[in-house]
Amino acid sequence: MRGADVKPEAGSDNLSIDGVLADIRRKAGADSAIVFVSGNFNVLHPGHLRVLNFAADCGDFLVVGVTDDTSPGAIVEQNLRLQGVQSIGIVDYAFILTEPVEDFLGKLQPHIVVKGKEHEVQDNPEQAAVDSYGGKLLFSSGEVRFSSLDLLQKELRGAPTSTIRKPAEFARRHQIEGKALVPLVESFASLRVVVLGDLIVDEYVTCDALGMSQEDPTIVVTPIKEDLFVGGAGIVAAHAAGLGAHVSYFGVCGKDKAAEFAFQTLEGYGVKTELVVDESRPTTLKQRFRAHGKTLLRVSHLRQHGISLDLAGELLSRMEAELAQADLVIFSDFNYGCLPQTLVDEVVARCTRLGVPMVADSQSSSQIGDVSRFKGMLLITPTEHEARLAMRDTTSGLVVLAERLRREATAGYVFITLGAEGVLVQSTQGVKNGLETDQLPALNMTVKDVSGAGDCMLTSAAMALVAGANIWESAFVGSVAAACQVGRVGNLPLSAKELKEELAR
Repeated sequence: MRGADVKPEAGSDNLSIDGVLADIRRKAGADSAIVFVSGNFNVLHPGHLRVLNFAADCGDFLVVGVTDDTSPGAIVEQNLRLQGVQSIGIVDYAFILTEPVEDFLGKLQPHIVVKGKEHEVQDNPEQAAVDSYGGKLLFSSGEVRFSSLDLLQKELRGAPTSTIRKPAEFARRHQIEGKALVPLVESFASLRVVVLGDLIVDEYVTCDALGMSQEDPTIVVTPIKEDLFVGGAGIVAAHAAGLGAHVSYFGVCGKDKAAEFAFQTLEGYGVKTELVVDESRPTTLKQRFRAHGKTLLRVSHLRQHGISLDLAGELLSRMEAELAQADLVIFSDFNYGCLPQTLVDEVVARCTRLGVPMVADSQSSSQIGDVSRFKGMLLITPTEHEARLAMRDTTSGLVVLAERLRREATAGYVFITLGAEGVLVQSTQGVKNGLETDQLPALNMTVKDVSGAGDCMLTSAAMALVAGANIWESAFVGSVAAACQVGRVGNLPLSAKELKEELAR
């Protein structure tokens, strides 16, 4: 399975054949089953995508040889054809093939070579080559259901910048200019951030809808692709690292493949990752089954009991050295048991003594949490639902609710996130009556996936605060970051480059 941690590798048109061979072996690894496809690829069309999808399913590492300009039938310039193939997400490596395919196969010796079904009745020089080393030559034109798969990959890309609209009135009221905040984001590189909270792995299963069952009113789908992402507190840590900070993440996991995936992915994002294994639970795995851009079903594999005192003590012990150097601590609570109150209180006490700013979010969707239990935070970012749960208040207006929560939690600032209505910002900064409230509208109305938007806002706004921004600038930065995040499917870390480009527009 090609998960979200696998980045398609582009070959190089300036490498020799020997260089290409060495490059493929290095990137594929010794244990990968290599699959090879070659062709002109003048104009990419659904037929190509079906064959390539079939080939990708046959092994672990898909290599595509794009024939050079001397090949019969090559019309489009070779580098343009190569770029087209490299843009296909399932292709792991593509290069310009400058020698007869059978000669190259004898050197690479891929496990499987795939050609279109129409070639089965023709003379195939590849057959002798694969026979010589024990490989296989397969013929298939793929399945019709694969024709849209590469188009579905667009969901995993960022939002078109034209869909993000800056809050001009908010910026005018608080004298904010987006371009002027770019140096602020650049300063994130000097921050040391510690993240503590529940680890989640998100799996997105892209499906083709086959129709309605004839036996009962049930939609029937067939899965065509699975993508894994790190979520929960893990993606908070990944956002902080993507924005340039030095990040240490502490959490709890099961002893399973999901934990291995999360650890490897986070380390790949540049996050120093400390996971304590709790054998009484699996790593929390949330599956989303999607078709035609819509989520049909969610399935969660988890345990919600609190971790033991011993595990809490081990987490605290591992954190000690990092807390002493931290510029910011982020509590990311999904109420799955990683943050018992005793552990929270111990960390808060240490950070208070050290003078380390803290921020927190406590999510309550299918579970019940209480963000007010995180005392003394610089910033808390509940949804309206979470704020009302914490205050047991279903009737007060938003401003009253936000101020009650701020006082109960002894927080510096409160963001109440309102979904499509944006975010309410509650401040006590720089006004005569000690209270000021403002609202930022939602900046991206072309929403593909709300997962991770709140995490992205919390992380970027908190980093802006500790880097020297005021609360309004921090809210602006956080809202722009969240707008970038909702424009794509799946939890992928936001980069400083993306945020700076959007602020500068």
